[in-house]
Amino acid sequence: MPRTSIQATGYKKPLYTVLSAALLLSAVSCVSTTSLTPKENTLKTADYCRSSNDTKTLAPSKSQSVQQRAMDCMLNELQTYQQKNMSVRQQYFAYKAQAWLNYANHRDSMNNRSDVGMEAAQTAENILQALKNDKVDELALIEDIPSISALMRPDLWATLSALKDSGGIDSAPREIAFSEVSLIWAATDQCERGAKSSNSHFRMADRWLEQAREAFVNTHDSKANVALEGLIVRYYKEYAPLDSSDDTCNGQILPTINKNQAPY
Repeated sequence: MPRTSIQATGYKKPLYTVLSAALLLSAVSCVSTTSLTPKENTLKTADYCRSSNDTKTLAPSKSQSVQQRAMDCMLNELQTYQQKNMSVRQQYFAYKAQAWLNYANHRDSMNNRSDVGMEAAQTAENILQALKNDKVDELALIEDIPSISALMRPDLWATLSALKDSGGIDSAPREIAFSEVSLIWAATDQCERGAKSSNSHFRMADRWLEQAREAFVNTHDSKANVALEGLIVRYYKEYAPLDSSDDTCNGQILPTINKNQAPY
């Protein structure tokens, strides 16, 4: 499989502890710093567990919070939109919501209570509501990095954006969705606890993107694959100067590229 010459250089030194959370992070476009005051829990089991035939399942177990139970029911609902009979866009966003809920559950299991987890859960809920209301076309395919994260590993972000711009979700909706949330998750962890904490999530994002690129290569001709590699290089040139070298998470507006316009 072709690869670019872009190599990941030494990423990140530990810095400051920022947010401890209960659920997940928001994919909003703003770049303002998030408040450290925990947000009110907005997920309710009754909203997502109504389809259960056993009313007892509406109540959380002793070891499970109401929030966790609601997220489990949301995961069950998302499976409907991950099936092959759904559009690729529906599958992509359903997998993205699943990845956010996985992150939210991780935060909740750590007994964290802050905006990071709650905003992440809200992001997943917003996606699920768009899927249920047939408004998935209104969701942006390329979103800015939320304020509780940062642009780290510009090589991976460049690959992600180029794949999206080239129709990569058609061949790998799950892998692209999971890689994006992993990149956001990794940067948030690095800002909180340093590079050692983020390494596993960056490696996971890298693996998802490798699988997505392989799927793209196997379903496109050589001309499309060469164009993808060129677009990755162009995105990298845009993203590299934005790399959060001081491990500060303030979000990042991602520049867009017109892939049909010849590079300078």
